[in-house]
Amino acid sequence: MNNEILVNITPQETRVAVLEQGVTQELHIERTSDRGIVGNIYTGRVSRVLPGMQSAFVDIGLDRAAFLHVADIWNSNQHSNTTKPIEKLLYEGNNILVQVIKDAIGTKGARLSTQISLAGRLLVYLPQESHIGISQRIEDNTERELLRERLQQILPIEEKGGYIIRTMAETADESDLRADLEYLHKLWHDIQQNSTAISAPMLLYQDLDLSHRVLRDLVNEDTRILVDSRENYQRLVRFAQNYMTYMVERITLYTGDRPLFDLYGVEEEIEKSLAKRVNLKSGGYLIIDQTEALTTMDVNTGGFIGVRNFDDTIFKTNLEAAQVIARQLRLRNLGGIIIIDFIDMDSEEHRNAVLTELNKALLKDRMRITVNGFSALGLVEMTRKRTRESLAHVLCEPCPTCQGRGEIRTAQTICYEILRELLRESRQFEANEFRILASQQVIDLFLDEESQSLAQLGDFIAKPISLQVEESYTQEQYDVILM
Repeated sequence: MNNEILVNITPQETRVAVLEQGVTQELHIERTSDRGIVGNIYTGRVSRVLPGMQSAFVDIGLDRAAFLHVADIWNSNQHSNTTKPIEKLLYEGNNILVQVIKDAIGTKGARLSTQISLAGRLLVYLPQESHIGISQRIEDNTERELLRERLQQILPIEEKGGYIIRTMAETADESDLRADLEYLHKLWHDIQQNSTAISAPMLLYQDLDLSHRVLRDLVNEDTRILVDSRENYQRLVRFAQNYMTYMVERITLYTGDRPLFDLYGVEEEIEKSLAKRVNLKSGGYLIIDQTEALTTMDVNTGGFIGVRNFDDTIFKTNLEAAQVIARQLRLRNLGGIIIIDFIDMDSEEHRNAVLTELNKALLKDRMRITVNGFSALGLVEMTRKRTRESLAHVLCEPCPTCQGRGEIRTAQTICYEILRELLRESRQFEANEFRILASQQVIDLFLDEESQSLAQLGDFIAKPISLQVEESYTQEQYDVILM
């Protein structure tokens, strides 16, 4: 089979790798202690309304209040241009039914919507809507109309809700569609009942865990799933027996001695996806910088010299980079604003070809993407919908030494800071001796290149100065002790 999904499960976390043609394309990690809440439905209590921002903070029982913007408040007349101000719609203490559409990311709380959507395997149920939509991935117009007619024929006469028909419905029969309908209707009925019986704030519905979401959302007729946990293998098989019988035979329990992710080279891919530099096969490379505001990708020719001329070398490097960038976005789960700095191209034809290649490579991405093309500065500006933290933010934290700057002050800089600190303290306090506690690199510098500077200061303050290495200190840490 062309596609494989590897599910590695431990009591602490679930890791999923999506492989296409043997190459890792996506990585998903969910930790038991910090499970994502996108898709969860809560009965919440409005804690604060902010008319100036046209938004509100809603208590849904988490450590941090969640955020609701007026644009995410469901309006029965969505096509009307007259949206009421938020202070006319909500008030403090108001109990409302909300769904999480974006996890808390960085310093921002979770983002909410009052428009509820419940995902099944074949359909997405929109209980407040009335229309039937079709997945954009189903491009054939005839097929789209046939699917719409098939669903309308099996809907109950009194049906008031709306639906989005998912890609997997293309190959489903009528019994599968009916089963999905019944499951979604029962789910919504239970949520409504609980919302009136339970006081806010309270969780009413929790989305499936990662391994089950993968089975629901990512599989197709060419997919095989390998699971390295017997207990979870049995759970996935039971889920498939109830909702997608054709997948039962394609779920395999992996019992090999070698770890599953090692066997398929996924551990190496995880390590690479945390690096700033991504090497291209041609010899060029990408530099990826992720900040809270945006992600930048810089393309460089590196050691690629080409065989014809410089323009051709640049063009080929940019074409390869376009494909690699699309994969890195999925692999690292990068979202928000993304700026791509391709190598400058003089030819309009080359720029259009690179942009076409980028858009083609992005078609495999399930996230909503907008590409604005080349700006006046020659940069490609794009956005990718972000619902969960990036891979780097899940696996890493800011460096305690550099505080996330990505660089530290040199040992020489620290030496000069210490000399200034010694001078300050000698003027403020009476001491018999001063002792410098610092890292090995700083002390070595004081004993060698900066020994004369230290001796001069000792003569100036007329006090002895001793040195002591602290193995646990980073290069930027030091203390001046009065003896």
